[in-house]
Amino acid sequence: MKVAVVGATGMVGSVMLKVLEERNFPLTELIPVASERSVGKKVKFANKEYEIVSLETAVSMKPEIAIFSAGGDTSLEWAPKFAEAGTTVIDNSSAWRMNPDNKLVIPEINANLLSKTDKIIANPNCSTIQLLMALKPLHDTYGIKRVVVSTYQSITGTGVKAVQQLENEYSGEKGEMAYPYPIHKNALPHCDVFQENGYTKEEMKLSNETKKILGDDSVNVTATAIRIPVVGGHSESVNIEFQKDFEEADVRKILSDFSGITVQDNPAVNTYPMPIYAEGKDDVFVGRIRRDYSQPNTVNMWIVADNLRKGAATNAVQIAEYLLKNKLV
Repeated sequence: MKVAVVGATGMVGSVMLKVLEERNFPLTELIPVASERSVGKKVKFANKEYEIVSLETAVSMKPEIAIFSAGGDTSLEWAPKFAEAGTTVIDNSSAWRMNPDNKLVIPEINANLLSKTDKIIANPNCSTIQLLMALKPLHDTYGIKRVVVSTYQSITGTGVKAVQQLENEYSGEKGEMAYPYPIHKNALPHCDVFQENGYTKEEMKLSNETKKILGDDSVNVTATAIRIPVVGGHSESVNIEFQKDFEEADVRKILSDFSGITVQDNPAVNTYPMPIYAEGKDDVFVGRIRRDYSQPNTVNMWIVADNLRKGAATNAVQIAEYLLKNKLV
């Protein structure tokens, strides 16, 4: 079982290596792949050192699985080349997500759609993954009409350059800017690029990917995505309007029973999800569950997850595990 990790030196790629090791993924050969300037350097994995190779070399090595986290342009150019060589690609960029021929997969929700013919599988957006983990079991029970979501997103979603910007601002040093404004002591209502409709790409991903993953175009999502000076994970304030009425206790139980969700919801002792506790963990944490008294059949909740793990690396590795378990590679 040869596994290539494309973008192995990046922020998500390094977490992918960590998750593969932690979960004892049964690979026999790791193929770390990065840009030409990193070729020949070494990465550590499971107490061994592996030499970074180029994309061209990796394709020629014909891995069974290639997990990509190297940006959309790289995925558009190279994922088909790996697929032609017989490799199953799991891609973390937005390049293939809304392509009707490619599955968009959260394993706990829709991995059953996968087959041997799926050679390029899309990993959803980090904010979408944590949102859908909570929405799916509730949609199955109550039917969701509309979702209003505001995200409070970690700078790690932007990458190393953003982390460096925040560190520079902490220490009062000048340096390269990942954002158009300072992020220290600030909140930017600006994740990804603005579209003609006034929303950012990140906000539209939450709407479009939700419909595709749930397989239900009637679920309406409107989003505001905000970048905040946090490292540990993304947070979401979510207002969900159901088709049917509910009891708060039932909502908590449905969420608690869903694989991959931890409910942290006891305001009496200040128990609620926070990115400082989600960091490094694979679960999605849900709390502040309460009825919206301004309109019928509506609930508010707060959802937090480590965007580098379940929001990216862990979800991709779980897809790989599913492929292996079900003999799809």
